[in-house]
Amino acid sequence: MRIGVLHSLIRKEEKLLLAAFRARSVQVTLIDDRELIFDLHRCPQVDVVLERCISHSRALHALRLLESAGIRCLNSYQVAQVCGDKILTAVALREHGVPQPEARVAFTDESALQAIEEIGYPVVLKPAVGSWGRLLAKVNDREAAEAILEHKRILGSYHHSIFFVQKYIDKPGRDLRCFVVGDRCIAAIYRTSAHWKTNTALGGTASGAPVTAQLGELAVSAARAVGGGMVGVDVLENDDDLLVNEVNYTMEFSNSIDTTGVDIPGHIADYTIAQAANSQVANTQVGSQTVS
Repeated sequence: MRIGVLHSLIRKEEKLLLAAFRARSVQVTLIDDRELIFDLHRCPQVDVVLERCISHSRALHALRLLESAGIRCLNSYQVAQVCGDKILTAVALREHGVPQPEARVAFTDESALQAIEEIGYPVVLKPAVGSWGRLLAKVNDREAAEAILEHKRILGSYHHSIFFVQKYIDKPGRDLRCFVVGDRCIAAIYRTSAHWKTNTALGGTASGAPVTAQLGELAVSAARAVGGGMVGVDVLENDDDLLVNEVNYTMEFSNSIDTTGVDIPGHIADYTIAQAANSQVANTQVGSQTVS
């Protein structure tokens, strides 16, 4: 069995994953995206690649190249493409009937202002591509909307030329991050902060949350909507309802192991090993058919 780990830095999460593979007597080939030169006529000799890149653009292109060579990737290029773009994620959730906050997409600052006022203040303006809560803006009134939209227009990059407007959900000082591996929601945490952004990367604190039947079903439904695999699903509490906010395809989990008591890297390693075994069987069957 040959497992590759596509990575940028070796962070705490990657160290935990490598330890989990060692504990299962599985050798791993490290593939550093900073050093990778992809030969279109040759590829790494692995059965499965576990993607752990920091850069979305590197991950997206590397996954496409690896899959073009017949290598199974976790998560897949399709999942990375959908989850890496908040608009594509929202579309996938809608197509699969997964509840989410009301949202609009606009392509000029004039139409974005109209979209904002259709939803009603406050709203959240999000870049289509981004992570760790960066470049999000809570817009409370028209003056703030006009100023932020002007800034985004003047910045001029592709990421700022498409406007994703989402209804602001007055959550109870927290949201939920759910960890889905395969067809199971294996754990969940509350992310709590006095700020409206509760990302742990911005100072939010993590604590264990129960995986109720409702939460588990919602998280798995969201994971399936974007293509399955291993994802982190962000959920907002809205009165008695639960709404999916975002889905992350390279989930961070180091601060959630002790808080949940769940061996998250162990679950990821087991799932990866199982998928590698399936790929070995599939490749053997294809080889047998070719010989015959």
